[in-house]
Amino acid sequence: MGLWAAVHAERRGIETRLVDAGQLGGGASGGLLGALMPHMPDRWSEKKQFQFDALVSLEAEIAAIEVATGLSAGYRRSGRLIPLPKPHLRKIASGHSADAEAHWKAGERRFHWHVLDRPPGDGWIDAAAGESGFVHDTLAARVAPRSLVAALGAFLRKARHVRVLQNTDILDLDPARGTASTGAGTIAFGRCILAAGYRSFPLLEKLTPGLQKPLGQAVKGQAALLAADIDPGLPTIFRDGLYVVAHEGGHVAVGSTSENSFADPFSTDEQLEVLIEAARDMVPALRDAPVIERWAGLRPKAIDRDPMVGAHPANRNLIALTGGFKVSFGLAHRLAEAAICIASDVPTEFLLPESFGISNHIAVSSR
Repeated sequence: MGLWAAVHAERRGIETRLVDAGQLGGGASGGLLGALMPHMPDRWSEKKQFQFDALVSLEAEIAAIEVATGLSAGYRRSGRLIPLPKPHLRKIASGHSADAEAHWKAGERRFHWHVLDRPPGDGWIDAAAGESGFVHDTLAARVAPRSLVAALGAFLRKARHVRVLQNTDILDLDPARGTASTGAGTIAFGRCILAAGYRSFPLLEKLTPGLQKPLGQAVKGQAALLAADIDPGLPTIFRDGLYVVAHEGGHVAVGSTSENSFADPFSTDEQLEVLIEAARDMVPALRDAPVIERWAGLRPKAIDRDPMVGAHPANRNLIALTGGFKVSFGLAHRLAEAAICIASDVPTEFLLPESFGISNHIAVSSR
């Protein structure tokens, strides 16, 4: 989110300093999965509309970064396959087809939710995984997380208005004075956008009296990368929290766990091995595919689960840009644009869902 905020600042000509505790995007953004999954198309809401608009607009945003840098972000609107193991699930899924026709449209573009007897094509998901059929949606996409981070970083390193400062941890913030304390000294600011992932929460809590519960938490996720000779255009497979994502270069990402408690945030364990075996059982091409990397990291989950964006009610010089948990890659560019507009006192061309506002999260945390 912080990288996209800096991109929007550069486009608007705002003098900006981007401070990262490590290498750019080296936290949860440096993972493996990169699935860009829409909400279900039923029970439409402002939140689902916001996510839909963000997923559609991301394609052009990434294309612009790729043109500017000459680097690929590994983006492809490859769709998604959902196996339906029970008859009642097919009945529910069939109802969603009409919902998608009604809501999944952007101008002349239409995206679909097909219910099929068999998966499209051969050699990807085992047909036995969907005893009652499969959903094939055409809105879902994927991106290669590290490739996107590298492209955004390359854009910012050539920027005229953004100065990048890496390996510098923010120890404390004083929005009233406009200062941030770091191990390398004090940084002065007019407005500060805090996009430090799960590390944002304790910094915000120190500035927010009256809280009864933390504003958010770190959730551990584990994923793996396998080597397989597969078509990178194959749709992402999703079943019961398991994602199997085809990427360029003969790579397939498998993940991910969601762990609220853990002993070691950055080690992998048997929970990941269970996901790998489940992927091998469902995808014949992965049964003998070697694992070339196992990854673990921490994702920011705000107390009300939705992203947390907005000016802090105690001091509007501090703008939160965190949370997101599992949806950050698909929404980050839009959320970052909103944060930059707030910092610039400029209205956005779109509305943020009320549940995304930092004031909503503070209210939930204060109960």
